[in-house]
Amino acid sequence: MADTHNFDVVVIGSGAAGLTTAISLAERFRVAVIAKGGLSEGSTAWAQGGIAAVLEAGDTFESHIEDTMIAGAGLNDRKAVEFVVENAPHAIARLAELGVPFNAESGEFHLTREGGHSHRRIVHVDDATGAAVQRALESAAAKHPNITLIPDRVAIDLATGRHEMRYSGAGRVWGVYAVNRATGHVELFTGRATVLATGGAGRAYLFSTAPRGATGDGIAMAWRAGARVSNMEFMQFHPTCLYNVEVKNFLITEAVRGEGGHLLLPGSGHRFMPEFDPRAELAPRDIVARAIDHEIKRLGLDHVDLDISHRPPEFVREHFPNIYDKLLGLGIDMTRQPIPVVPAQHYTCGGVVTDLDGRTDLPGLYAAGEVSQSGLHGANRLASNSLLECLVFGEAAARDIGAHWDELPPPPPIRPWDESRVTDSDEEVVIKQNWTEIRRFMWNYVGIVRTTKRLERAAHRIKLLSEEIDDYYGHFRVTPDLIELRNLLQTADLIVRSALSRKESRGLHYILDYPDTLPEAVDTILVP
Repeated sequence: MADTHNFDVVVIGSGAAGLTTAISLAERFRVAVIAKGGLSEGSTAWAQGGIAAVLEAGDTFESHIEDTMIAGAGLNDRKAVEFVVENAPHAIARLAELGVPFNAESGEFHLTREGGHSHRRIVHVDDATGAAVQRALESAAAKHPNITLIPDRVAIDLATGRHEMRYSGAGRVWGVYAVNRATGHVELFTGRATVLATGGAGRAYLFSTAPRGATGDGIAMAWRAGARVSNMEFMQFHPTCLYNVEVKNFLITEAVRGEGGHLLLPGSGHRFMPEFDPRAELAPRDIVARAIDHEIKRLGLDHVDLDISHRPPEFVREHFPNIYDKLLGLGIDMTRQPIPVVPAQHYTCGGVVTDLDGRTDLPGLYAAGEVSQSGLHGANRLASNSLLECLVFGEAAARDIGAHWDELPPPPPIRPWDESRVTDSDEEVVIKQNWTEIRRFMWNYVGIVRTTKRLERAAHRIKLLSEEIDDYYGHFRVTPDLIELRNLLQTADLIVRSALSRKESRGLHYILDYPDTLPEAVDTILVP
């Protein structure tokens, strides 16, 4: 018999989106924040660069909106972009009140610039902004008596109408089933509202800057529950991930290029980006990543070089202390030599469809942050708009839940998870093999540059694996690794289906069979 825990609101995910939602709700409601692992293990704590907001004299909301739309290749929902951009200064002020120690000069925020931005508008805490934001939000949440932080619970599926003791036909979401890592048993968390803040699906790819837990769980769970998913073909590849045999996913922030770093060919030292775009290293990420990918494939290289050693050493150490120390420990002195870099999957621009209040298609279910497709990013996310989206939509979801609280019914009796029908498995090797296979064919066939033939090959492999994993899932006890594998494959399927349906190249989706961009920008919407 599974344990059942009842709250007013259940938040799945403990990063910027989840904690912002919880803190915004806690004055009125009892909130559970469920984390897959440790509270700080999500993507937020990994974010280096910063948060974009119009704070500089001469900068305007309209300029930030246009930069976002240009980066997004016109696919953005302009209302969503306006909503986020206009709420950005408030979000920054709120974080400052919570104690985030943003870099400042003469009493003003120090603003840096990143690719695709026409002004300096990136507030930051050295080169480890996400970690500082995570600490402040976690501290505020931990101190609040109405917030219960629950780590080490791996979400399996949303509890919906079909799980009710007496099915009402309402189709609402009532919470989530999750595995307790310590006991191995499944627990049920219920609430009048449930908020997905589970992050993206970067670990569907062999090379990714995302943390280990970014396996598309929220997207897959929402899809299985009946929510629409949109624009999954737009997977952002960060141009500059450290190339190192010991360290697989260390990101070299966009701000290194923003502060004057050059991309060079190893050996010759040739600076190649001006040949691809007049903005050179400050072009949007999709352009820079494709240029690097082109040069690596053209010349048979393992990597290219990112060089900021022409700037004064004290400038480099002051602006990038964490990167400097990390690289120095690996034998690379970025004040004197170039950094070897390759592109890596970085951000999931598509996700669960939401409106400006964070509401999904399913009554009682909200989504905020990377798990969602709010309309902000379009076909390519502009640098430093990601944490911003978490903050703005986390607060928006909380506001809508509060405004409509009396309309949200309390959960009916929900069936506990049936753990009697399955047995333990000693076939962990199967899970590991399938995980590796998914990540490898996604990298090779559904990467930076695509073809219809490659996508069809990926779809064929997904079909074969689906039959195998469904059989495995139905016969053995659920484990964290099996849950992640199931979600990873479901997310890979959504990415490939979306990519096959788009007959053009736009933003992050570049396909050799359809190199041109169509006149009209249309979302790819998948319906369960």
